[in-house]
Amino acid sequence: MADTLRPDICVIGGGSGGLSVAAAAAAFGVPVVLIERGKMGGDCLNTGCVPSKALLAAAQRAETMRAGAAFGVTAQAVDVDFAKVHDHVHRVIGAIAPTDSAERFTGLGVRVIKGHAKFKDRRTIVVGDDYEIRARRFVIAAGSTPRLPPIPGLDEGPYLTNETVFELTERPDSLIIIGAGPIGLEMAQAFRRLGSAVTVLEAAVPLAKDDPECAAVVLDQLDRDGIVIHSGATITRVNHASDCVSVTFAGAGHEATVEGHSLLVAAGRKPTTDGLDLEAAGIKYDRAGIRVNKRLKTSNRRVYAIGDCAAGQLQFTHAANYHAGLVIRNALFRLRTKVNNDAIPWVTYTEPQLAQTGLTEAQARDRKLKFRIVRWPYHDNDRAQAERETHGHIKVITSGKGRILGATIVGAQAGELIAMWTLAIARGLNIRAIAGIVLPYPTLSEIGKRAAIDYFTPSLTNPWVRRIINWLRIFG
Repeated sequence: MADTLRPDICVIGGGSGGLSVAAAAAAFGVPVVLIERGKMGGDCLNTGCVPSKALLAAAQRAETMRAGAAFGVTAQAVDVDFAKVHDHVHRVIGAIAPTDSAERFTGLGVRVIKGHAKFKDRRTIVVGDDYEIRARRFVIAAGSTPRLPPIPGLDEGPYLTNETVFELTERPDSLIIIGAGPIGLEMAQAFRRLGSAVTVLEAAVPLAKDDPECAAVVLDQLDRDGIVIHSGATITRVNHASDCVSVTFAGAGHEATVEGHSLLVAAGRKPTTDGLDLEAAGIKYDRAGIRVNKRLKTSNRRVYAIGDCAAGQLQFTHAANYHAGLVIRNALFRLRTKVNNDAIPWVTYTEPQLAQTGLTEAQARDRKLKFRIVRWPYHDNDRAQAERETHGHIKVITSGKGRILGATIVGAQAGELIAMWTLAIARGLNIRAIAGIVLPYPTLSEIGKRAAIDYFTPSLTNPWVRRIINWLRIFG
């Protein structure tokens, strides 16, 4: 006989968003049940953000050693022990895992259930034959899985996705990557700097969601790294052999084939909705995910959907955490909070990094806004010169009166530098606030301040300003 539970909140999914909802609800003393069928921590901890950044860190160390001569420091030939790189990646996962563990959340007061959840009706979830959960509110945080394009021959042999690539203990001599989005290009640079030959195939435009002017700086560096990128490539066939794989693609009026030892599919993510029996709960969904309104409520008023599985939302870990906060405020305090994706930043962690917050230039044009653009280059920053990190710039979009609408940064530590601009957009600040801030010298953060100061440069030639200055000079 199934054990019947009646919590205030039932969360499906132990990834970043689900864990945030569960922890916050428990902290307020609310009875909460969390159901996870796989590993606690979800994609981010086990197969996504954490292992990919650990691999990139190893690759960056290798590149730093190769580039030491510019600083007067010469190392012997760089030797990459890929098995030890693998160990490093999994030690990082292991170090973070206790924070997301079932034991920790049980200690916080969360009832953690291991198993597959599915809806029985509009207000009931079952987990196998063991549990029946009738909660006041449900939060679906089921995440996403790799999207596999329908390519002939792909399933006829082995291939890698983000769920399997971090299990490699031997470095592939050559790697073919399908997809030139953030995941594909991060892995391309990581494996290239760790010693693999890398070819990337992209059906459309690399980094298509980012500002093309800034994305070009990243693509130029990848080209200098020796990564071959084919854009506009329509893949027609994958052929597997005993020790290699070949991919045939059409593009630029001709057909070509590239061969490699391994194939990585990084063609985006699809929301996880299979097996939840959403129809039984009256929850509408489609290929884009579970349909939600601005408050992240589904067509069933008792059910929220957050993170990657929610249609129309940004698929980032920090976006899922943001969603979790909105749900807690809405479900527990009845605050009518709404999603604002304009305030959510994102970063591609290549070198140089590419960070975006708020509106891009193209989005500002699409909305028919009156706006201004200011830029400032890394090479005019003293710290960038000292670090020899002079490639890149900041690009800021403001309204006609100076309110900050968006910012793109391409360059060293862009992911850290974008935080100030995200806060400025969330608080509706004018660029005057950035121009007036006092920052430590020498730091890369001064690049943003110099861009803000440059916004006011045209006013220096205003004849009225000069007349006022000349008039004030009369008084000494």
